[in-house]
This record gives sequence, C-alpha cells and structure tokens, in this order.
Amino acid sequence: MDESRKEKGIELLRQLTEAHGAPGQEGEVRRIFRREVGNTATTDGFGNIFCENQGTSGSPRVLLAAHMDEVALMVQTITAEGWIRFLSLGGWWAHTLLAKRVRIRTGSGEEIPGVVGAKPPHFLSDAERDKLMKIEDMFIDVGARSADEVKSFGIKLGDTIVPDSPFARMHNPDYLLSKAFDDRAGLAVILHAAQELDKEPHPNTVIVAGTVQEEVGMRGAQTAAFVTNPDVAILIEGAPADDMPGMSRDERQCALGSGVQIRVMDASAVMSRKMVDFVIETAEKHGISHQVAVRRQGGTDAAPIQRHGSGIPTVVLGVPARYVHTHNAIIHISDYLSALELALALVRTIDEKTAKSFSHFDD
Repeated sequence: MDESRKEKGIELLRQLTEAHGAPGQEGEVRRIFRREVGNTATTDGFGNIFCENQGTSGSPRVLLAAHMDEVALMVQTITAEGWIRFLSLGGWWAHTLLAKRVRIRTGSGEEIPGVVGAKPPHFLSDAERDKLMKIEDMFIDVGARSADEVKSFGIKLGDTIVPDSPFARMHNPDYLLSKAFDDRAGLAVILHAAQELDKEPHPNTVIVAGTVQEEVGMRGAQTAAFVTNPDVAILIEGAPADDMPGMSRDERQCALGSGVQIRVMDASAVMSRKMVDFVIETAEKHGISHQVAVRRQGGTDAAPIQRHGSGIPTVVLGVPARYVHTHNAIIHISDYLSALELALALVRTIDEKTAKSFSHFDD
C-alpha cells in the first residue's frame, strides 16, 4: 500500500466528510473541490462544479463524477416553546435519528448545535416502545425556551441540518468512521484522481464533476450531463456495504476490505454491459481488488447521465461503506485506494476507439 497516497486520501476524506453539504447547500464542499483542483474549476447554474483536463488526443470525453451532497434535514417549523420541527432531505430510517447530535447552518454560515429529542425509557408506554416513530413527530432541541430565542440564534425556516459526527480513525487505523461517506468517499476519489492525472499523459479529455442534490432525486446530474456532454461516464459512490449481521453471506457483494464495487445494475439504472465488462477486465488485468454487484434497490446519478442526448455508456464504481444514511458510517482505506487505482487505470486506457465500442450495437 502506497503510504503517501493513503495518508493523502485519509486527510482529503476528513476534510470532505466534516463539511456541511446538505442538498442545495453544497457550498462548503464546493470550496474544497475548487481548492483541490485549482482556479480552473467552473460551475453551472445549478451548483455543479467541473474541472477539465485534456489528454494527448482530447477525445473521447470521459466524465468522472461524484455527488457533493449528503442526506440531511431542513428546519420546517419553530414552535412557540422553542422546539424545531424538521423534514428529511434524502432517505433516512427514522430511528437512526433519535438522540443524535446535529448542526444547523444559519444564513450567516454559523453552525448551531442541537440534538434530536428522545423520550427517556421511564416515560414510554408499552405501545410507544413498539412503535416506529415518524420524522414528522420528532423535534430538535437547541437549548432555547421560545421561538424568539431560537430566532435570535440566527435560525430560520429552510436552514439545513447535518449530523454532528467528527471524522475518526478507528483502533485499526485503516477503518475510518464518519458521516457522509455517501458520497464524500467518491468525491475524494475523483479529486485525488484529478491531481494525479495532472502529472501524467492520458488519451482523452477528463471532466471531473461534483454534482448537487443527488440525495433528493439525482437532480444536479441532469444539468451536469448537459454541460459536460461526455462520451462515457464513470460515477464513484459510497456504496452500502452488506457485510454485517443479518445479511446473507451468499449474497454479499459489497464487503469492507474486499475492493472497489463494480455495479452492474440497481433500481435506477442498468449499466452499459460492454463498459462493465471492460471495467472488470481492466481491474483483473491490473490486479485491482474488486467485487461485482447486482442490486435490487438504490439509485445513483447514473440514471440521468446515461439518458443524456443519444445515450451515454455509464458505469458505477463503489467504495463500500457500512451504515450509510446514518450519523456514522465506516469504510476501509484499501477500498478507497482500489477505487482510485481503477479510476486511474480506466482513464489511462479509454481512448476514442474503446469509447466508441461501448456504443456500437450490430446484433
């Protein structure tokens, strides 16, 4: 394992995961993106950010994309007593929220700490103990006694809320713990790849893109595809890991420490099979640890991107992450490095002839 590459990746992951990046409020993450790639970065009218790197021939156009937003919450109501009611931005299982710390970002950029309230067990009736609590019945306590006091903190309706979950290296330091690995793990990979590609030749034009609002309907990817107009697209995700109690060992396709996930399909998209086969062959040729996945559920920016124009051959690579869409997820740094190495190998290999072969159908 390349120690310098590993430590660089870990520091990039720390900075990205600790940033506030709710859907529609990705500015802090966008600033990190711009800092990492330099002043050449551009944005579109929706908030996506891009950096283009032209190789030896300039063709084909290869899109390396990851989304900048994370599952989050939004202030919906402030009660007279000073409680904050909220709605979800993205998919939460409600019970993962109870008694968790959060950060509310005000219009001035200040972050106000709070906690999602939870009744102590002493006060729960038998019926309440067995009931799945709904998000609309929850509240956030910011330590205020009235609506006016909450507003004096700078909090207003529409402010976004993210988990308060600092990045940490676990006792085995190759395991990393944080919020937002979906999809800051993928974003770190594409930024890391962009920096390495600046130092070497490749046969195409690479567009590295950070997209917005994936968690609320894959919205930014639609305009990103229009702006970049790629010939092929490689998306990198923080993929839900399935190596945990209660999950079938026989169906395991996304285990920590087993390499980058190469996704064939999920509920939102069937990937280009020619491109998937090429990606698997490339991983095997270079000895890159990988695992192939066919998923019943889930969706990514692949769905809108592959439908752009006359159709874009698209594939999704995943960094396995346990407990995504919660306050605390875990990844293994070796999987991050496998995703990085595979992304680089693909960029080094995909030339105009290869790209055209993905879209050639003569059967």
